[in-house]
Parts: sequence; C-alpha cells; structure tokens
Amino acid sequence: MRAAFAGTPEFARAALEALHAAGFAVPLVLTQPDRPAGRGMKLHASPVKQWALAHGVPVAQPRSLRRDGKYPEDAAAAQAALQAARPDVLVVAAYGLILPQWVLDLPRFGCLNIHASLLPRWRGAAPIHRAIEAGDAETGVTIMQMDAGLDTGGMLLAERLPIAPRETTGTLHDRLAALGGRLIVRALELAAAGRLHATPQPAQGVTYAHKIEKQEAAIDWSLPAEAIERRIRAFDPFPGASGMLGGEAVKLWRSEISSCQRLPEARCGQILLVNDEGVTVACGQGALTLTEWQRPGGKRLPAREFLRGVALRAGQCFEAAA
Repeated sequence: MRAAFAGTPEFARAALEALHAAGFAVPLVLTQPDRPAGRGMKLHASPVKQWALAHGVPVAQPRSLRRDGKYPEDAAAAQAALQAARPDVLVVAAYGLILPQWVLDLPRFGCLNIHASLLPRWRGAAPIHRAIEAGDAETGVTIMQMDAGLDTGGMLLAERLPIAPRETTGTLHDRLAALGGRLIVRALELAAAGRLHATPQPAQGVTYAHKIEKQEAAIDWSLPAEAIERRIRAFDPFPGASGMLGGEAVKLWRSEISSCQRLPEARCGQILLVNDEGVTVACGQGALTLTEWQRPGGKRLPAREFLRGVALRAGQCFEAAA
C-alpha cells in the first residue's frame, strides 16, 4: 500500500517513522512551510520534513491546499505532486492545514487522521493539553476517516490510555505519539485486507480542545488549587504556566496540592510559607506548593536551588493575572 503522509510536529514524525518501519511505501510527505525559530529566528524545517529528507522521501510544503484561496499556485503544485505519487491513502497527523474535498477524494482509501483523544471528546487543536487541564482520568488515540468537518469523521480504531496523576503534556504526548504510530499501522493493515470499517461518532459527549494561546499561561490565583495544579502540568512544555512576582515573570513548572491551612484573610496569590520543599501560595480554594521554578533566561530549578538566588518570604503576593 502506498501511504502518502501529511503532518508537521514531533507527534506526526513518530507516526511517519512507524509507517516506514512497518514497510509501507511513503511516496510523498506534505508538511508546513519552514518557520523562523530560536534567538536568531532562522528558518527551521519541521520534524516531519527532517525525517523525510533524511530518508529520501519527496516533500511538498504548500501554504494552502485551497485552489480558490490565497495561494492557488501552492494548491495546484500540491495537487500535481499528490496525483503523481498515486497514494492509496493519505495519513494525516497534526498537519495544520484544512484538507479541501479534492484532497479527501483523491486516495482510494481516503484520508485517515491520527487524533490524540477518544473522539468525540476533545475535537480540535489541543486535545492533550485540554485533557490534562480538565482532569480527565484517561485519553487515547482515535484513527478517523476524515470528512469535511472538524474531527467529525467516522471512527476506525481507538485505544484508551490512562492519564497518570503527575502527567504533563510532554510525557503524555510521547506516549500518545507512540500509540498513534502503532494504531495507524494496524489500521492500514486492516484496510489492505478489506477489514477496516468506520463507526459514526456518538452525538453525545462532544467537546472542543481549543488552541492553546500564550496569554493563557498567566496563572489566575483565584482558581482552586487543584485547577491550577492541572494547568501547570497541562502547559508543560508549552506555553509554560507563569506568574508575576516582584515585577518579574517566572515560569512555574511543578506543584503539589498543599495541606497548609489557608488563613481566611490571605489573598489569592499570597505566599503563605517558604521552605526547602517549595513556596506555598493561597488560591481561591486551598493552597498550592510550587516546587520547580524558572527565571527569565535561566534553567528550571527545584525550589531549594531557586530560593538561593531569589529571596521570597511569607506575605509577598503574586500580581493578579491580567
């Protein structure tokens, strides 16, 4: 089976590597255009492009696939490349571009998407972040037959994965990426044998995982401690939860729900206790001990080391989120 591939970040690269290792021919890779990154803002190829170039797989990087859109020349070139590749299926994983109907109709098996949630829960751009932020006990991967909607197509395969109590988006991402690679290989094997069949998504239980915005990083200390603790884990490694303290923006990477008694007169965001274990802060409900910090330009440090360079004391208060 000839499996063209459309994807961009590390999550997608893991699936592409799994397809290649399983022996599927990959005649073409679609990925996002190179983006500026780093201090020098130099153009960087996506993880998927890097893998494709290292393995001699042709790459196309259209800015759009809409023939009636802003970049019709890109869409025309991508269409020609896909037609020349003669794929039996297009596997899609975190690609970042909307696929118009002509793409969905081109391969004989259509387009199969690797989605990092148990659909219909957490349709959309950030299912891993939102599952942790919401306190879900489990998530998983769904292989979906793509249609014109936003993650609305029929479900082909799905497998559940528990979310560990201390799970971050970074650790869960890696486990889901590996699972996605295994599932898409299984899906294509079943398709080749004529044994892959779609089931409509349930109408109940639909939620949307909206894209993570940088401004969400600022902690709202009026939230319950449990909600803030989940958000800190959900935003690791991006965008990183942050707070303003003494006029400086600091990143907050790890925390624990505190048993410290919150005084009724304590303000939300007020430091209640400072010791080698961490810095305990009053929240809207309960208190949270911050155990891993990072100053601008610095490294992540456990509280014990962070406090050697920053003098904090009980009574100080984080500035309110804007």
